[in-house]
Amino acid sequence: MLQTKQAGILRQFIRRDTFAPERTAVDEQLLTDFYRSRGYADFRVQAISPEVARERDAFYITFNIQEGPRYTFGNVRTVSEIPGVDDTDFRAQNRVRPGEVYNPAVIDNTIRRMEAIALQKGLDFVNIEPRITRNMRDQTLDLTFALTRGPRVFVERIDIEGNTTTLDEVIRRQFTTVEGDPFNPREIRNAAERIRALGYFADAQVESREGTSPEQVIVDVNVEEQPTGSLNFGVSYGVNSGVGLNFSLSEQNFMGRGQAVSLSFATGSGTRSSGLTFVEPYLFGRDLKGRFQIWYNTTESYNSDYDTRSVGFLTGIEAPISENGRLEIRYKLSKDTLSSVLPIHVDPESGELAGSSPILYRDQGGFYSSAIGYTYTYDSRITGLDPLTRYRFTFGQDYAGLGGDIDMITTNVYAGVESNAWREEVTLRAELELGALHMLDDANSRRFDRFSGNNKIRGFEYNGIGPRDLNAPNEDALGGNYYWALRTEAQFPLGLPEEYGIMGGLFADVGSVWGLDDRNGANNIEVDDSMHVRAAIGASLFWTTPIGPLRFNFSKALQKEDYDEEQPFDLTISTSF
Repeated sequence: MLQTKQAGILRQFIRRDTFAPERTAVDEQLLTDFYRSRGYADFRVQAISPEVARERDAFYITFNIQEGPRYTFGNVRTVSEIPGVDDTDFRAQNRVRPGEVYNPAVIDNTIRRMEAIALQKGLDFVNIEPRITRNMRDQTLDLTFALTRGPRVFVERIDIEGNTTTLDEVIRRQFTTVEGDPFNPREIRNAAERIRALGYFADAQVESREGTSPEQVIVDVNVEEQPTGSLNFGVSYGVNSGVGLNFSLSEQNFMGRGQAVSLSFATGSGTRSSGLTFVEPYLFGRDLKGRFQIWYNTTESYNSDYDTRSVGFLTGIEAPISENGRLEIRYKLSKDTLSSVLPIHVDPESGELAGSSPILYRDQGGFYSSAIGYTYTYDSRITGLDPLTRYRFTFGQDYAGLGGDIDMITTNVYAGVESNAWREEVTLRAELELGALHMLDDANSRRFDRFSGNNKIRGFEYNGIGPRDLNAPNEDALGGNYYWALRTEAQFPLGLPEEYGIMGGLFADVGSVWGLDDRNGANNIEVDDSMHVRAAIGASLFWTTPIGPLRFNFSKALQKEDYDEEQPFDLTISTSF
């Protein structure tokens, strides 16, 4: 928890055990936040005493603290002291429950929710005042959220300083408040958080001061620029892909306009990918995100007996349609090629049958796809009114048939939830994905267009699940027109010192890939493309190291088909230097 760390057996890798006096003020605030979030409302750090060891090779730091009693919430109510303003809608935003352990973050979250309701109702100069009454006998806190009329103060102007590269407009558009609007302290704090989240500045301070009259304020924004471009060379490792090399050149604040440009190249065992991406987050001076991508990706016998190549570009525009919802409209043009598929034949060296399913043989070739699509996204993190639980939902469809060789509709659905529990030390996640491919004009789907289930269900190899032609010699995965996958995971500390960067995890996945238009396999025998459910459980070990974040997955398939290819262990590492 503290920024200052005690020296341990891994001190060669962990450098935060070096004493730095400036950290003690941060540590004092961290201790205060830690105790108060666990009910100790009267917690104080009375003194901090650093002492030099007798050998003069170390410091001993003593924090003299006073905990005080541990409180729970007692009576909680909401009242309106503003004539004509009903407290009903505000009361519905209360997230403080009687009997719960005191936590100031819950109070702050409720205030943010109530202030958002005031903005929606067009109520200006409304203060949400939390009034706390201590009951020492039963160690409870009675809490009243009082809606009061604040002073009539307006924003006179917003002054920006320190931005030597970034344009003023990039910073100014993080404010929903403009000159002449009613002054809302919460909105100013939210704007400050958005400015810091840009990642363009080493430091960003947003403060308000009295303007030319007591009824006006001036908002001062002082920023300190930092480098936003990076040139990375890296190494990655995966059980399937082996050792790979990565190269990327990126600029997150191109020409000081807030635009993102990146060029990347990666190679592994049997795989190569490269691409260029450009993102304009504020197209035409409005909240419209424009993006443009081009790519060139290939695989060579990557856990299969065929090769693939994909080259194309995508362009799209994303716009907000609600407080937490956004809609993207896009167009994609690509040429996808499946090659090196050998028909069933007798191998001259071994004298045994070799080759792929006739289904794959009929799928090979290069085809152009011209598609228009959309994706609706609902993300609760946009407003962040619930700090403990986050929701994300997406629904997207792509129609290929605006020219090209393919006529089909692809539908994808994703729903995910993430929550912090047990004093925010445990992270729980659940994700559900669905996909469907519908061919038009009675055409047959191709291997390149079908779903493979890769990276959807842990415990199985790349191209490890889905329908297979068991009468073909190589029994390559054929993919499917449909898939679904449900993934659940818990990530938690293992009781080791925080500075070691080691966390544990448990997961359980279930899902399936199924459905073919062309089921006529080898020897004219129909391929089984039914929805056979796969399930796997496992444990994970997360380790943040100086050479990059490592994840070890140990999996066990509980339900599978005989021909599925399992992956009981997986290690991933990615680092830059």
